[in-house]
Amino acid sequence: MILEGYGLTETSPVITVNRPEDLKPGSVGKPLENIEVKIAEDGEILTRGPHVMEGYFNKPEATAEAIDKDGWFHTGDIGIIDAQGFLIITDRKKDILVTSGGKNIAPQPIENLIKTNPFFAEIVMVGNKRNFPAALVVPNFDTLEKWARAKGIGVGSRKDLIGKAEVRGHYEALVNELTKDLAQFEKIKKIALLDKEFTLEAGELTPTLKVKRRFVEQKYQAVIDDLYGTA
Repeated sequence: MILEGYGLTETSPVITVNRPEDLKPGSVGKPLENIEVKIAEDGEILTRGPHVMEGYFNKPEATAEAIDKDGWFHTGDIGIIDAQGFLIITDRKKDILVTSGGKNIAPQPIENLIKTNPFFAEIVMVGNKRNFPAALVVPNFDTLEKWARAKGIGVGSRKDLIGKAEVRGHYEALVNELTKDLAQFEKIKKIALLDKEFTLEAGELTPTLKVKRRFVEQKYQAVIDDLYGTA
């Protein structure tokens, strides 16, 4: 049995937790006793109660930014509270993409959905202040090369392989199929295939192997600009 919970250092640290007798997989449970949780208009998870810190040491401005005048601590996470009262975290607020049309897109659930397919090693959605979302894709090269050989497509180098029209078409079709149930504004319109996997040594991953979104966006800025025709 796995029971997920949620909290931050600033919240002592538990806010919510699943109980053995009251759990929902995929959620982080319900709030502990005497702890309030609500979702702000922009989707941010807020919490209030005796678990919230008094403030950051000698940092009054940072404290005022984190805890509003009504005592609500702003977690920086985006989530929802379902009809049964379970909290479900969907993304980090700083990672939310806001299109030029003002639509908010939480990229992480979409990326996680696509990565359930074995052809994908990593995917990073982009599109902040752009008129549509796009994505950088790192193929699972073991899976891709086996597929290419079965199709009679010459493998060669990774760079040559991802440059082939059949491979690009295959990945575009996969993305379209995997995201067919999303809202139109959430759907990825263009992708760029990368020939190198993200690594800790290259600075693209954190020590816990999470993608450093901003670093990757900066490193591949030229590729992203090309996707949007602004290179």
